Amino acid sequence: MLLLKLDILERLLLGWMLLLQNSMMIRIKTYDLNFKEEKNDGSQRISGDSLKNVYKSFVTEYPIVSIEDPFDQDDWEHYAKMTGEIGEQVQIVGDDLLVTNPKRVEKAIKEKSCNALLLKVALPSFFIPLTESIEAVRMSKTCGWGVMASHRSGETEDTFIADLSVGLATGQIKTGAPCRSERLAKYNQLLRIEEELGSAAVYAGSKFRVPVEPY
Repeated sequence: MLLLKLDILERLLLGWMLLLQNSMMIRIKTYDLNFKEEKNDGSQRISGDSLKNVYKSFVTEYPIVSIEDPFDQDDWEHYAKMTGEIGEQVQIVGDDLLVTNPKRVEKAIKEKSCNALLLKVALPSFFIPLTESIEAVRMSKTCGWGVMASHRSGETEDTFIADLSVGLATGQIKTGAPCRSERLAKYNQLLRIEEELGSAAVYAGSKFRVPVEPY
């Protein structure tokens, strides 16, 4: 592993974004870790519990502090199990699980399915009103969850999510590596906001999960 060779792993906190919904075999309730292989013999199908334990082993071995979408979007059972077992140590972020929908957020809160919301204002496939997104954030913060504002596929150079992230005190923003203009635009806007706020600007740092008192 490159990080180990560079001897910098102990100075990093790692976050994972996982896209496993397409590897879920609903009928037999297993996860196929080799689902992209053309000649797949099914030998790498594992249960939700086994996959959960794989994640737990990674958390034990590496400084992972956040995992996004560890299971299929409707696998509420294993989300809840994983959150119950390592949720104090690791942020379990619901993206496809929650889709910034207050009804799904409410269900996740009741079932303790995750402990963080991935905040998206709009998606290509359907429209999420801003008021609904803010309500999802309010619900999340009220119960002590983390909130991560996020860009989306087909992103433009619009910088609104940078302002929204600061305005809602999310403490976290996901807008990709700074290698393209539509990503840099968000980071530059954050720098402009910090400059405008001056000494009133607060960097969340290690308190990124709960940067301010719940509201």
